[in-house]
Amino acid sequence: MKKVPRREVTRKRIREVIREGTAGGEDPKNVLIKLGIQSLAEEALEAAVRDLLGRDYYERGSGRGWRNGYRRGRLWTAEGEVDYGVPQVRGADTSRMAELRALLSGRTEALEDLVVEMYARGCSTRDIEAIFGGLLSRTGVSELTERLWEEYEAFATRDLSEIKPLYLFLDGLSARLTPGYKREAVLVAWCITWEGRKVLIHIAPGTKESGQCCYEFIQEMKRRGLSEPLLVVTDGAPGLISAVEQCFGTSLRQRCLAHKMRNLASKLPDDIRVEFEQAARASYQAPSKAMARALREDLVERFGKRLPTAVRCFQEDFEACIAHLDCPPAHRRSIRTTNLLERLFEEERRRTKAAPTLFGERPVLKLMFASLIRASDRWRGLRITELERHQLERLYNQLHEGSQKIHEPLVKPQSTPNQIYSKDGT
Repeated sequence: MKKVPRREVTRKRIREVIREGTAGGEDPKNVLIKLGIQSLAEEALEAAVRDLLGRDYYERGSGRGWRNGYRRGRLWTAEGEVDYGVPQVRGADTSRMAELRALLSGRTEALEDLVVEMYARGCSTRDIEAIFGGLLSRTGVSELTERLWEEYEAFATRDLSEIKPLYLFLDGLSARLTPGYKREAVLVAWCITWEGRKVLIHIAPGTKESGQCCYEFIQEMKRRGLSEPLLVVTDGAPGLISAVEQCFGTSLRQRCLAHKMRNLASKLPDDIRVEFEQAARASYQAPSKAMARALREDLVERFGKRLPTAVRCFQEDFEACIAHLDCPPAHRRSIRTTNLLERLFEEERRRTKAAPTLFGERPVLKLMFASLIRASDRWRGLRITELERHQLERLYNQLHEGSQKIHEPLVKPQSTPNQIYSKDGT
């Protein structure tokens, strides 16, 4: 009995379904759709074999190779899994066949990119498996998302010498890095450059926000080429403050006022909270340092006896709370808090909620990196005028007098001061 190509078998099956319907109650329309897809795949592969060998099925020809039966191929569609016959060829270059098979495989580069992006934006591996209806298992999704780890490693080891930080922001986010242990800190750094760009600089496990961990985090960035900023913003974590003072001794240090105001609120009775907070905010956000210090004395005189604990909290690290007043007024709102990181952390927490059982340094870091780097894509730049630039350069020179001085402008004027940060930091 003469053999026939697999495409002929499929065509025959299509005619039977049209004529007789299907057994077992299966919807004939769905069956025909699947058979149509199967027929198209087999037609395309048979045409590729015909072009490759220079002859059709069961024809004699030039001897450029020969057929060697069929093997099973599978496609995943909205109608379910579709089996089709893949003609096998020996003795010929089958690279064109491989390209065609890749198109039919359902695991194209575009699909893999989509899977990685869905994972990075908050879909769990279980959700992705369900969305693709059997095309990918959870193991397959995990294998694809390993690309994020490679991206993180490249990000965490890249050269930072091209990034010139004007204002540097440091903070920590707790995560389950080790099974069976309490949540530990992941340290994050971003900056506003002298060009006004906002750049995510580094993400690294810190174990805890201790002085040693924070010191090593900053030193790692300096070893990779990060230069001294004009001002560094942190919360009140003693480890971060100590590390900044050791590593950036000539930079201004700004205490995050959002954290500071929350600390104050926890020490105030309800009946006087608003009045005290308004007085504290007026001092921290005064037009000048001289005015800020005068308003501080007024607050201490008004509330010192009645609220000694809150007043001590207000006075603690006061000079760091008003460091931003040395900078241009238009910049102060952007540099007196770590709010941008806080909003970034909220986005990260929202995404990691999709994976409540996620723990371990590698999976946590790759997902955290993926969510933070994508959220940072939406950052808008800070406008820096020529007058402000000269003011900042003069302040930088004063702080670095006797060490490193700026003899030339740090950057050339930019025609478009507001810029969006890109993933590669350019």
